[in-house]
Amino acid sequence: MATEQRRTPDERLVAAVTAGDAAAVRARLEEGADPDAPGPDGLPLLCLAVARFDRETAEALTDAGADPDRELPDGTTPMLRAVDTGSPGLVAAVLGVDPALRIPAPAKQRLLDLARYWYEAGAEEELRRRTGAGGPAVRRRVEDEDCSMVEELALGGHVVRAGHGTILTLLELWFGLFPPVVEVVARGVRRPDDDGLWFAAAYALANRRSERAHSELAPLRHHPDPVHRLFLADVLWHRLLLPGAAVDGSADSRDVGLLTAWALDEPDGRVLGKVLSALLGRRHPAEEAVGLRHADHPDPRVRREVPYLLSPERTEPGEAATAALLVLAGDPDAAVRVAVAEVLGTPGEFAPEVREALLRLLQDPDIDVRARAAASLSGSGDRTAVVTEALAALLDEEHRSLRLEAACALARRDDPRTEEAYARVGPLGPGFEHDHRVSAHWQYRARKRSGEG
Repeated sequence: MATEQRRTPDERLVAAVTAGDAAAVRARLEEGADPDAPGPDGLPLLCLAVARFDRETAEALTDAGADPDRELPDGTTPMLRAVDTGSPGLVAAVLGVDPALRIPAPAKQRLLDLARYWYEAGAEEELRRRTGAGGPAVRRRVEDEDCSMVEELALGGHVVRAGHGTILTLLELWFGLFPPVVEVVARGVRRPDDDGLWFAAAYALANRRSERAHSELAPLRHHPDPVHRLFLADVLWHRLLLPGAAVDGSADSRDVGLLTAWALDEPDGRVLGKVLSALLGRRHPAEEAVGLRHADHPDPRVRREVPYLLSPERTEPGEAATAALLVLAGDPDAAVRVAVAEVLGTPGEFAPEVREALLRLLQDPDIDVRARAAASLSGSGDRTAVVTEALAALLDEEHRSLRLEAACALARRDDPRTEEAYARVGPLGPGFEHDHRVSAHWQYRARKRSGEG
C-alpha cells in the first residue's frame, strides 16, 4: 500500500491500463493522470488498449483527452491502429468528439482506405499476407460492443477481427460521406450472417431521405433474392424510427405507402414479418386491414406482428380486430400469444370475452405468455373478483417474476393480502430498485398511512 501511494498518478495509470482494469483507469484519470502518458513500450497508453482490444479502457482514455490522431514513430496513429484491428466497437471508442470536423481530409481518406483495403482483401487473406503463415486461421465469434458479435481470426501469432466492412460503412456515415446506394446495399447483403455490417449498412441508408435515394432503394422490393428484400425492409424499419421520421404522429408517407403496398404481395414470411414490423405504429388507415389480411398467415413470424397492427399502441380494437385477436389467443406459436396478451391489456375494465381470453392465457404452459397476461391484467382497471383471485393465485408460482406481478396487482387494488404477498415474493436483490412493481408496494403503504387505502 505504501509503495502504491509513492507512485505518481501517471505510474498508477500505467499499472491500471496494463492490468486492463477500466474502473481503475477512470479513477486514475480523475486523479489527474495524463491520458497520453507513455506505456511500457514508450507509446501512448491508448495504443496498448487498442492492441489488447480493450474497448472500455480505450474509451476511458479517449474521453479523458487522449489524442487518437497523434502521429506515432511508425507514421500511424492510435485511430489507424484501431481501424487495423477490425473491431468496430474499438473504433467507436477511439473516434473521439466531432470526427467530421476534427480530422483533416487526408487523414479521413487514410482511415477509409485502410478499412476498405481490409474489407476487399478479406481478413484471413490479409492476415496471412502480413504474417506469412500457412494453414487456416483459428476463428471464433466474440462480443465486440454490447451485444454485437464479430468474427475474430488468429493466425501466425496475430489476431484481427473481421469488422472492417462495418468500420468502413460507419466511418462514411460519421464523416458525412455518401457512397453510391448500390455499393452500400452490396455490402449489407454480401454476408447476411454478419449482423454488424448488415446493421451499419441499413442504418447508413436509413439516414438518406433524398428522392434519389428512395428511387434507388424502392426497386429492391421486387428483387428476386429475399435477402435483398429483407434488407430493404430493415432500412425502412430503421428510417421510420429515426428522429424526424414522424411529425405530429404522421410518419413519412412515402415509405409508409411503399410498405403498405408491399404488405399485400410479399411471398416470403420472414420478409413480410419485417415489413409489418416497420408498419407498426404508423397510424395509417390501412393498418387494421393489413393486420386482418394476415391474421391466419401460415408463417408465425408474420402472425407475431399482426396483434400490434390490430391494436396499435394498445388502443381499443374494433369488432373485427377483437374477433381476430381472440382467435390468435389460441395460436400454436407462443410468441403470437405473448403479443395478444400484451395488446389486449387496456386501462379500463375488460369486455367479458377479452377477460376470459386473458384468464386462459394466465394459465398458459409458456412462462412468457403467463407473465405478459399477468402484466396486462394487473395494470388494467378491471377490479372484478375473478381477475383479482386469478392474480392472487400466482403467488404459488415458482417463478419470482410472476409472484411479484401478483403482489403488484394486489397492491394496486388495495387488497389486504398485499403485505403477505410481497413477503412471499422473497428478497429481490439489486436491479429492482426502480421496478414499478416494487414502487406499487411503496404507494400502497403511503395510501394506508394517509387513510386512502
